[in-house]
Amino acid sequence: MTEKQDILIADDHPVVRHGLRLAIEADPMLRVVAEAPEGETALASIQKLRPHIAVLDIDMPKMDGLEVARAVKSLRIPLHIVFLTIHRDENLFHAAMDLGARAYILKDSVMQEIVNGLRAITSGEYYVSPVLTAYLLNRRRRALALEETQPGLLSLTPGQRRVLQLIADGKSSKEIGSELYIHVRTVESHRYAICQKLGLSGPNALLRYALQHKAEL
Repeated sequence: MTEKQDILIADDHPVVRHGLRLAIEADPMLRVVAEAPEGETALASIQKLRPHIAVLDIDMPKMDGLEVARAVKSLRIPLHIVFLTIHRDENLFHAAMDLGARAYILKDSVMQEIVNGLRAITSGEYYVSPVLTAYLLNRRRRALALEETQPGLLSLTPGQRRVLQLIADGKSSKEIGSELYIHVRTVESHRYAICQKLGLSGPNALLRYALQHKAEL
Protein backbone atom coordinates (compact mmCIF):
# COMPACT_ATOMS: atom_id res chain seq x y z
CA MET A 1 0.00 0.00 0.00
CA THR A 2 1.78 3.14 -1.21
CA GLU A 3 -1.01 5.73 -0.95
CA LYS A 4 -3.74 6.45 1.51
CA GLN A 5 -6.88 4.43 0.92
CA ASP A 6 -10.15 6.39 0.93
CA ILE A 7 -12.90 4.61 2.85
CA LEU A 8 -16.66 5.12 2.96
CA ILE A 9 -18.59 3.81 5.98
CA ALA A 10 -22.30 3.03 5.69
CA ASP A 11 -24.22 1.92 8.78
CA ASP A 12 -27.49 3.13 10.27
CA HIS A 13 -26.08 3.24 13.83
CA PRO A 14 -24.12 6.45 14.59
CA VAL A 15 -22.20 4.78 17.44
CA VAL A 16 -21.00 2.03 15.08
CA ARG A 17 -19.93 4.55 12.44
CA HIS A 18 -18.03 6.57 15.04
CA GLY A 19 -16.26 3.49 16.37
CA LEU A 20 -15.33 2.36 12.88
CA ARG A 21 -13.96 5.78 11.98
CA LEU A 22 -11.77 5.84 15.08
CA ALA A 23 -10.47 2.31 14.44
CA ILE A 24 -9.82 2.91 10.75
CA GLU A 25 -8.15 6.30 11.08
CA ALA A 26 -5.78 4.95 13.72
CA ASP A 27 -3.97 3.48 10.71
CA PRO A 28 -2.09 6.32 8.96
CA MET A 29 -2.67 4.78 5.53
CA LEU A 30 -6.46 4.65 5.85
CA ARG A 31 -8.73 7.69 5.57
CA VAL A 32 -12.51 7.88 6.03
CA VAL A 33 -13.86 10.28 3.41
CA ALA A 34 -17.59 9.86 4.05
CA GLU A 35 -20.20 8.30 6.31
CA ALA A 36 -23.74 7.31 5.35
CA PRO A 37 -26.69 6.34 7.57
CA GLU A 38 -28.47 4.35 4.85
CA GLY A 39 -27.97 2.79 1.46
CA GLU A 40 -29.19 5.51 -0.88
CA THR A 41 -26.84 8.08 0.65
CA ALA A 42 -24.03 5.54 0.53
CA LEU A 43 -24.55 4.94 -3.19
CA ALA A 44 -24.70 8.67 -3.94
CA SER A 45 -21.47 9.24 -2.00
CA ILE A 46 -19.77 6.36 -3.79
CA GLN A 47 -20.72 7.84 -7.16
CA LYS A 48 -19.51 11.30 -6.18
CA LEU A 49 -16.34 10.51 -4.19
CA ARG A 50 -15.19 7.23 -5.77
CA PRO A 51 -13.54 5.85 -2.60
CA HIS A 52 -11.21 2.87 -2.84
CA ILE A 53 -13.26 0.82 -0.36
CA ALA A 54 -16.85 0.89 0.92
CA VAL A 55 -17.66 -0.64 4.29
CA LEU A 56 -21.36 -1.55 4.07
CA ASP A 57 -23.71 -2.83 6.73
CA ILE A 58 -25.91 -5.45 5.10
CA ASP A 59 -29.01 -4.35 7.06
CA MET A 60 -29.69 -0.69 6.25
CA PRO A 61 -32.80 1.39 5.48
CA LYS A 62 -33.83 2.42 1.93
CA MET A 63 -31.16 0.25 0.26
CA ASP A 64 -29.45 -2.56 2.11
CA GLY A 65 -25.77 -3.32 1.63
CA LEU A 66 -26.40 -6.01 -0.96
CA GLU A 67 -28.56 -3.64 -3.03
CA VAL A 68 -25.85 -0.99 -2.90
CA ALA A 69 -23.29 -3.56 -4.06
CA ARG A 70 -25.54 -4.63 -6.95
CA ALA A 71 -25.94 -1.00 -8.01
CA VAL A 72 -22.17 -0.41 -7.83
CA LYS A 73 -21.61 -3.51 -9.94
CA SER A 74 -24.23 -2.42 -12.48
CA LEU A 75 -22.66 1.03 -12.72
CA ARG A 76 -19.21 -0.56 -13.12
CA ILE A 77 -17.70 1.60 -10.39
CA PRO A 78 -14.23 0.31 -9.38
CA LEU A 79 -14.63 -0.36 -5.69
CA HIS A 80 -13.70 -2.94 -3.07
CA ILE A 81 -16.59 -3.85 -0.78
CA VAL A 82 -16.50 -4.91 2.85
CA PHE A 83 -19.77 -6.28 4.22
CA LEU A 84 -20.64 -6.00 7.92
CA THR A 85 -23.39 -8.12 9.39
CA ILE A 86 -24.80 -9.64 12.55
CA HIS A 87 -25.89 -12.70 10.54
CA ARG A 88 -23.96 -15.97 10.39
CA ASP A 89 -26.18 -17.45 7.69
CA GLU A 90 -24.09 -19.28 5.10
CA ASN A 91 -26.48 -18.52 2.23
CA LEU A 92 -26.17 -14.80 2.99
CA PHE A 93 -22.39 -15.17 3.04
CA HIS A 94 -22.42 -16.75 -0.42
CA ALA A 95 -24.78 -14.07 -1.74
CA ALA A 96 -22.34 -11.40 -0.52
CA MET A 97 -19.33 -13.14 -2.03
CA ASP A 98 -21.20 -13.65 -5.32
CA LEU A 99 -21.49 -9.85 -5.49
CA GLY A 100 -17.72 -9.57 -5.38
CA ALA A 101 -17.20 -8.80 -1.69
CA ARG A 102 -13.55 -8.66 -0.66
CA ALA A 103 -14.29 -8.94 3.06
CA TYR A 104 -17.13 -10.25 5.22
CA ILE A 105 -16.95 -9.28 8.87
CA LEU A 106 -19.28 -10.03 11.77
CA LYS A 107 -20.33 -6.93 13.67
CA ASP A 108 -19.71 -8.46 17.09
CA SER A 109 -15.99 -8.43 16.32
CA VAL A 110 -15.76 -5.64 13.74
CA MET A 111 -13.82 -3.13 15.84
CA GLN A 112 -11.04 -5.69 16.30
CA GLU A 113 -11.10 -6.96 12.72
CA ILE A 114 -11.86 -3.99 10.49
CA VAL A 115 -8.29 -2.75 10.07
CA ASN A 116 -7.00 -6.28 9.42
CA GLY A 117 -9.71 -6.68 6.79
CA LEU A 118 -8.87 -3.39 5.10
CA ARG A 119 -5.16 -4.16 5.13
CA ALA A 120 -5.84 -7.55 3.55
CA ILE A 121 -7.86 -5.92 0.77
CA THR A 122 -5.18 -3.33 0.00
CA SER A 123 -2.71 -6.22 -0.25
CA GLY A 124 -4.89 -7.92 -2.86
CA GLU A 125 -6.32 -10.52 -0.49
CA TYR A 126 -9.72 -11.44 0.91
CA TYR A 127 -10.78 -11.34 4.55
CA VAL A 128 -13.48 -13.25 6.41
CA SER A 129 -14.14 -13.24 10.14
CA PRO A 130 -12.21 -16.24 11.48
CA VAL A 131 -15.34 -17.93 12.88
CA LEU A 132 -16.71 -18.03 9.30
CA THR A 133 -13.60 -19.51 7.70
CA ALA A 134 -15.46 -22.81 7.25
CA TYR A 135 -17.87 -21.05 4.87
CA LEU A 136 -14.97 -19.93 2.70
CA LEU A 137 -13.49 -23.45 2.73
CA ASN A 138 -16.88 -24.92 1.83
CA ARG A 139 -17.10 -22.50 -1.07
CA ARG A 140 -13.70 -23.58 -2.33
CA ARG A 141 -14.49 -27.30 -1.89
CA ARG A 142 -17.71 -26.91 -3.86
CA ALA A 143 -15.82 -25.15 -6.65
CA LEU A 144 -13.22 -27.92 -6.78
CA ALA A 145 -15.90 -30.62 -6.68
CA LEU A 146 -17.73 -28.96 -9.55
CA GLU A 147 -14.52 -28.84 -11.60
CA GLU A 148 -13.99 -32.57 -10.96
CA THR A 149 -17.50 -33.49 -12.07
CA GLN A 150 -17.47 -30.95 -14.90
CA PRO A 151 -13.90 -30.97 -16.26
CA GLY A 152 -15.12 -28.81 -19.13
CA LEU A 153 -15.09 -25.86 -16.73
CA LEU A 154 -11.31 -25.92 -16.71
CA SER A 155 -11.26 -25.57 -20.49
CA LEU A 156 -13.27 -22.35 -20.45
CA THR A 157 -11.30 -19.28 -21.42
CA PRO A 158 -11.29 -16.33 -18.95
CA GLY A 159 -13.74 -14.56 -21.25
CA GLN A 160 -16.09 -17.54 -21.35
CA ARG A 161 -15.88 -17.92 -17.56
CA ARG A 162 -16.83 -14.26 -17.12
CA VAL A 163 -19.77 -14.65 -19.49
CA LEU A 164 -20.93 -17.67 -17.49
CA GLN A 165 -20.73 -15.67 -14.26
CA LEU A 166 -22.78 -12.86 -15.78
CA ILE A 167 -25.38 -15.35 -17.00
CA ALA A 168 -25.60 -16.54 -13.39
CA ASP A 169 -26.28 -12.91 -12.43
CA GLY A 170 -29.31 -13.01 -14.71
CA LYS A 171 -27.81 -10.81 -17.44
CA SER A 172 -29.07 -11.00 -21.01
CA SER A 173 -26.66 -11.32 -23.93
CA LYS A 174 -27.15 -7.62 -24.68
CA GLU A 175 -26.39 -6.66 -21.08
CA ILE A 176 -23.33 -8.91 -21.02
CA GLY A 177 -22.05 -7.39 -24.24
CA SER A 178 -22.48 -3.90 -22.79
CA GLU A 179 -20.68 -4.79 -19.57
CA LEU A 180 -17.77 -6.50 -21.30
CA TYR A 181 -17.62 -4.07 -24.24
CA ILE A 182 -18.08 -6.84 -26.80
CA HIS A 183 -20.63 -7.34 -29.58
CA VAL A 184 -23.75 -9.32 -28.72
CA ARG A 185 -22.77 -11.83 -31.44
CA THR A 186 -19.51 -12.45 -29.60
CA VAL A 187 -21.51 -13.13 -26.43
CA GLU A 188 -23.67 -15.63 -28.32
CA SER A 189 -20.51 -17.32 -29.63
CA HIS A 190 -19.23 -17.61 -26.07
CA ARG A 191 -22.56 -19.05 -24.93
CA TYR A 192 -22.42 -21.67 -27.68
CA ALA A 193 -18.82 -22.59 -26.84
CA ILE A 194 -19.65 -22.88 -23.13
CA CYS A 195 -22.55 -25.22 -23.88
CA GLN A 196 -20.32 -27.35 -26.07
CA LYS A 197 -17.58 -27.60 -23.42
CA LEU A 198 -20.04 -28.36 -20.59
CA GLY A 199 -22.19 -30.75 -22.61
CA LEU A 200 -25.32 -28.64 -22.19
CA SER A 201 -28.23 -28.74 -24.60
CA GLY A 202 -31.85 -27.73 -24.70
CA PRO A 203 -33.70 -24.45 -24.03
CA ASN A 204 -32.40 -22.54 -21.01
CA ALA A 205 -29.94 -25.33 -20.10
CA LEU A 206 -27.08 -22.85 -19.78
CA LEU A 207 -29.11 -20.48 -17.60
CA ARG A 208 -30.23 -23.32 -15.32
CA TYR A 209 -26.65 -24.54 -15.00
CA ALA A 210 -25.33 -21.05 -14.21
CA LEU A 211 -27.97 -20.39 -11.58
CA GLN A 212 -27.52 -23.80 -9.96
CA HIS A 213 -23.75 -23.38 -9.64
CA LYS A 214 -23.51 -19.63 -9.15
CA ALA A 215 -21.63 -19.91 -5.84
CA GLU A 216 -18.95 -22.11 -7.38
CA LEU A 217 -18.27 -20.16 -10.58
